[in-house]
Amino acid sequence: MHVTAPRRRVTLGRLFRWIFKALVAFVLLSVLWVALYRVVPPPVTFTMVANAIDGRGIDKDWMPLSRIDPDVARAAIGAEDARFCSHHGFDFGAIEQAMQHNEHARRIHGGSTISQQTAKNVFLWQGRSYLRKALEAWFTLLIETIWGKHRIMEMYLNVAETGIGTYGVDAGALRYFHHDASRMSPTEAARLVAVFPLPKVRGAVAPVGAVRRYGNRIAARIGTVQRGGYDRCVR
Repeated sequence: MHVTAPRRRVTLGRLFRWIFKALVAFVLLSVLWVALYRVVPPPVTFTMVANAIDGRGIDKDWMPLSRIDPDVARAAIGAEDARFCSHHGFDFGAIEQAMQHNEHARRIHGGSTISQQTAKNVFLWQGRSYLRKALEAWFTLLIETIWGKHRIMEMYLNVAETGIGTYGVDAGALRYFHHDASRMSPTEAARLVAVFPLPKVRGAVAPVGAVRRYGNRIAARIGTVQRGGYDRCVR
């Protein structure tokens, strides 16, 4: 007893030290990672790699937010996150509404903000798990602190999947409309953003049914976003 007890205490002490060191290393590396992407576009993401492994390829074309037609960001705000410029990464009202809806609904609604979706798309993998949601919350806090809204929107519009193997609104605009994302009509911007939630099954050219109706709703919100100044943080 007098021999084994100290060994157990030493073993537990070492374990806690290793855990502490691992947490410190994770925090430092994640902060450096986010800081790097504040000035450098990500060369690839986990989603891109996973899709490339499945044989879908990677077609992407980075375009600065200053060159992307402003209606694209307005469409994204109107469709995904009306409080984007006023929250600090999390819209707790939207999260609560989504939870209430999902209690009795067959189709699950998400309450994620553009910031949360950007954190997931840039740094993490797709899918649902408590680990991924926890990491998503951490990276959301980091990008809100280190990047700011302008960079978050720029990153979101450049890494969002806009079709099978297609990433970013510029590559999406070239794919669907045969011109770049610097000159988009409100209808084109709305239809492109309407593809974001289900890029593997939706198309922005001649959409029908629910996709067309969703695109029309987004197009109608673009003017509201502009007049109400809901896009002020990305201008």
